[in-house]
Amino acid sequence: MSATAATPSAAIPGLGRRIGSLRKERRWALITAYISLIVAAIVMLAPPLYMLLTSLKTSAEISNPVGTPWIVRNPTLDNYWALISDPMFRGFFFNSIKVTVCVVVLTMVISVFAAFSLARMKFFGSQVLATGVFLTYLVPDTLLFIPLYQIVGALGLLNSTWGLVLVYPTLTVPFCTWIMIGYFASIPKELDEAALIDGANWMQMLTKIFIPVALPGIIAATIFAFTVSWAAFVYPTAFITRPDEMPLTIGVVSQLIRGDTFAWGQLMAGALLAALPPVIVYAFLMDYYIAGLTAGATKG
Repeated sequence: MSATAATPSAAIPGLGRRIGSLRKERRWALITAYISLIVAAIVMLAPPLYMLLTSLKTSAEISNPVGTPWIVRNPTLDNYWALISDPMFRGFFFNSIKVTVCVVVLTMVISVFAAFSLARMKFFGSQVLATGVFLTYLVPDTLLFIPLYQIVGALGLLNSTWGLVLVYPTLTVPFCTWIMIGYFASIPKELDEAALIDGANWMQMLTKIFIPVALPGIIAATIFAFTVSWAAFVYPTAFITRPDEMPLTIGVVSQLIRGDTFAWGQLMAGALLAALPPVIVYAFLMDYYIAGLTAGATKG
């Protein structure tokens, strides 16, 4: 009896063989997963690593490479210092900050109120309107920038960062509203009824119940709006030609490429500096972003 209990595989014919087969399949699955992760990491990290190495090279070393380009023989920070000490580059950075802050604030105010009204204040056509809001996000900006160019031009906002503040919410508001609708719709309606019985109005319900409960979704939407407004390229390329009004994404490219002359070291340094703020934001708030996207998508 004890021998049978100690070796259950002996009591069931073929059990030990099946267990061994499962362990072998699990081992191969883990090996395949790790190989896939390693390949994906190499593919994803190779471009920024190459940018970093190039930004640490002198112009002479970039023009006349010796051996593999993945080795820096005379590392230098001159490319970074040349950009940071340039008033024009600092102007690009300030323009990006101004546009991003304004767009994020504008997007979140519109999205929170729109999502709350569509999710809770039911009215005729609210579901159709909610679907239309998300479908608007699916329209690529490459199709919208021509009519938007005419609108911005008619308003006299071409070659102005305020034109970007007006245009970027067309990209951020629909998606952020969709995320918030999913969060607001998941909140139990008993909270609404209890708040109404206690004499709360719609604004008090929004500020004291919905916003605190839906904070992960608000954070996810804020991160999305920040990323889109900071990294947008098509709209500023089409709407702005004055260097003093350019954001960082197009300012670095337009000023460091002169005809067929490319300042590769400073280009790579500028690209890395431009990518640094989103990297910092995602490094600290990645968990909130993933939770907000998944919850908003499934609850919607």
